[in-house]
Amino acid sequence: MKVIIDTNILMVPHQFGVDIFEELASLGYDECLVPARVVAELVSLADNAKGNDRIAARVGLSLADRCRVIGSMNSGSTDDEILGLAVAEGFAVCTNDAVLRKRLSGSGVTVVYLRGRRRLSV
Repeated sequence: MKVIIDTNILMVPHQFGVDIFEELASLGYDECLVPARVVAELVSLADNAKGNDRIAARVGLSLADRCRVIGSMNSGSTDDEILGLAVAEGFAVCTNDAVLRKRLSGSGVTVVYLRGRRRLSV
């Protein structure tokens, strides 16, 4: 199964010490996808953020190399692109963004999120 990974999840390994790829594999997800906009957000955070956020973004960038980059940098928000890709292709989405999670669930998309700062859950 395929899952789209959002920016905040790629930062989780540094922030909470959770191996997101092991967790996703245990849930049955064998292919991880990252929108080009997510990579751009991580680059921006790695260049402009301070402290732990900067480090987490750099870790997230290195983890994004283990994923297939999809999508384009067309107009619209990152959340809109993630929602559009998930609905069109039937992909699950891994995110901690509460607003995005609600939009995805309302559209019938499977959402994976960090639960209890220790593991990923559907």
